[in-house]
Amino acid sequence: MNALHGVDLDVPDDGVLAVLGANGAGKSTLLRAVSGTLGLHRGIVTGGTIHQGELRLDRLGPAQIVRHGVVGVPEGRQIFTRMTVAENLRAGGIASTDRAAARDRVHALFPLLAERASQRAGLLSGGEQQMLAIGRALMAGPKLLLLDEPSLGLAPLMVERIGETIREIHAQGTAVVLVEQNAAMALEVADHAVVLSVGSVAMSGPVAEVAAGVHQHYLGTAATERRTLARWPG
Repeated sequence: MNALHGVDLDVPDDGVLAVLGANGAGKSTLLRAVSGTLGLHRGIVTGGTIHQGELRLDRLGPAQIVRHGVVGVPEGRQIFTRMTVAENLRAGGIASTDRAAARDRVHALFPLLAERASQRAGLLSGGEQQMLAIGRALMAGPKLLLLDEPSLGLAPLMVERIGETIREIHAQGTAVVLVEQNAAMALEVADHAVVLSVGSVAMSGPVAEVAAGVHQHYLGTAATERRTLARWPG
């Protein structure tokens, strides 16, 4: 079964791209294909190519892709719960040429991780674990950060904090692909958006255009009306 077909996307070096869609639309599959981890989920890329500039990412394994600056934060965080916060960060920076600078950057974004450095990661709250998962990915010094449902299961205040962090990461020069069902948050932090439907691109373009299309097509309202698209329909 083809989870994705005919998907053609460009991620600008200085952009934040939101990937939206209902459950089963192919959002996570897209990130796994880009990060080279699709095989870990019994999937394969059977056609098409994935490029970073002139480099063919679809010919590389996950570790090689990370070394070329494409790093993912999977859905569900997937931190090492029995390791300390500091050990999780060191694991993320194993291929970094300057771990100290990378760690300082992470601590500047998430001061809590510096305060909890010796604490076991499994004892952190859900929001704190998400901070750690993002921080661990940043330890590799990514040029492109892939975020899969970073707001999942988090309280509204923590969702807002994660959104602010994505803006900060982008402002520091890292491109971001953000997969989210929380369309409101995603459309606030992104500059371009794509809507996937059953493995194909249903809409794409600047955020304002996609937001208007989403409201009109799925909710039957104009984007100028004071309604909040909190979660993706379906």
